[in-house]
Order: sequence, then C-alpha cells, then structure tokens
Amino acid sequence: MKEISKLLDYRPEIKVLDATIRDGGLVNDFFFTDEFVKELYQTNVKAGVDYMEFGYRASKEMFDETKFGKWKFATDEDIRSIVGENNTDLKISIMADVGRCDFRNDIKPRSESPVDMIRVACYIHQIPAAIEMIEDAHAKGYETTCNIMAISTSGEQDWRAALEMVAQSSVDCIYIVDSYGSLYPEQIARICELYNEYAFKYGKQTGIHAHNNQQLAFANTIEAVGDGVNYLDATYGCLGRGAGNCAMELLIGFLKNPKYNIYPVLQFLQKYIVPLKNEGLIWGYDVPYFVTGLLNQHPRTAIAFTGERRTDYTEFYDLMTVKD
Repeated sequence: MKEISKLLDYRPEIKVLDATIRDGGLVNDFFFTDEFVKELYQTNVKAGVDYMEFGYRASKEMFDETKFGKWKFATDEDIRSIVGENNTDLKISIMADVGRCDFRNDIKPRSESPVDMIRVACYIHQIPAAIEMIEDAHAKGYETTCNIMAISTSGEQDWRAALEMVAQSSVDCIYIVDSYGSLYPEQIARICELYNEYAFKYGKQTGIHAHNNQQLAFANTIEAVGDGVNYLDATYGCLGRGAGNCAMELLIGFLKNPKYNIYPVLQFLQKYIVPLKNEGLIWGYDVPYFVTGLLNQHPRTAIAFTGERRTDYTEFYDLMTVKD
C-alpha cells in the first residue's frame, strides 16, 4: 500500500515544471504575445514553480518560420528578452525533439545560454538518437531529461530495454509521458515502479507528463507523486495539445511545500487564460478526446473534429473503431 506520508508530507525533492508555452504552443502554433510570456514567467517566479519550459528548439531548416510563433524555436535571444539574467530561483528549460532539432549547432554551451535544462523528447524506437542528444547537452553543461512519448503503445519488455539504455546515460531525469491520455492510476502505479527500478539503480530522477483525455491527468500525476516521482509537469488552465495537461492550479493547490503559492496562479488564469478561451482558442477535455484516450490512439483526429465544433459523437466513435 502506498505510504500516506508521500501524499501528505512536504517533500523537498519535488520539482514542478510549467509546460504552458511548449505544450500550449501546439494549440496556437506558438503565437503567444511577449506580454503573455513575460507575465507567465513572473507568475511562475511568484508561485514558486521550479522550471519554466519556453518551447521547442526546433530546426529552422525543417520548419517554416512564417508559420509559427517564435517559441517553436525558443532561441536564447528570445528567452533572454523575457528573463534577462534570470536572477531568480526559477530555472529555464526547452524541449528538443529527436529528428527535429539541429542540436549540435542550435544548442550552445550552457555558459552562453539562459537555459538550464534540455528536455529530449523521443519515441521508444528513437532511444539511441535521444541518448546522443542527451550526451551532447550534458557535455555542454545542461541538466537533461529524456521524455519517452506514447509509452502506452509499448509493452514492459520494450520499456525495460529502453530504460536500461537511458538510465546508463548522463540523463538526470526520465519522464513517463502519457501522450494519448489513455492510462489509469493503477497503470501509472505499475509504470512508476518500473521506471523507479532503473532510475534508482543508476541514480536518476523520474518525472511525469500527463494528458487529460480521460480527465485523469491530475489523478495520474498525484498517483505518481505517491509512487516517488519527483518531477511534475503542469500547465495553466490545462492549456496544451488536444485535451490538455495536468492543471497547474490543481497541482499547486495539492502540493504541501509552503514555497508554492496558489494566489498568483489564480491571477494569471483570470487575466490571461480566460481571455484565450473567450477568443475562441480550443483545448481541454471533450468527448472525442475521451474516445481516442479510451482507444489508446493519437488525438490528431479528435483535434480536427473538435476544431470543426462537431458533436456527432457516435459517428466519430464509429470512425475510430472501424476495422480495415
């Protein structure tokens, strides 16, 4: 049985990472105003959040700059224009996708950058390439994570092989990523046990990034807290791709560390997240996301469906369950 102290006690090892710009950027193609980003940065500082992820470090050779806001590329210069010298306790992170980032050229040494952490995202078959990126970032002086996406599509044998490789690298933290929002707390508990087995063996941390397709992102995150996972992702108002993520307001409200402050979180929601909804930006739980989560499928079809504001849910379900 889970130790109740792991849920009720103050655990100083816990780190909260705000992924609003990065995951939320998948909703609006990263077209956030500088005001929004600056206010979010200042809110995170006031709220005691540990890390703020400013977006992707995507390759400008692979992606058309005219089709995306600048946080798709999250250059050091653009980050510095927001944080200055960042003389705060808040650390800065960016995400680099395997195969979508010119990491050797676009990620400069830590001494030349405002960024503290490089989060390498990959699928389970891309682990060797992810390790190459992790070692490069580590050699440049960064903290690193490996975010293994869509783990619900693989089995324990594949997880063990991947974790053995990653945990022997220079990575600092290995993330459980429920990309499709298809996992339940009971499954999360077993996955945490497996991840922690390898992480503890090699002196690493574990983290969780949950999606809300079945309205379980917060439940799965606090399940992971009780299972000893220390790095926790969240976004303000659940802002993120499709059904969104674990809500920052729920997580900050739950955690017992007195350094976390809910009041500035609520202020930001009121001033900046509510207007995004009112302007017509679409994200958050909806029935089509439940269907893709239930079926353990990528939410791209549900994103298109909700974008058209359709409500013929039975037709969508039939479409998603049709057999070739």
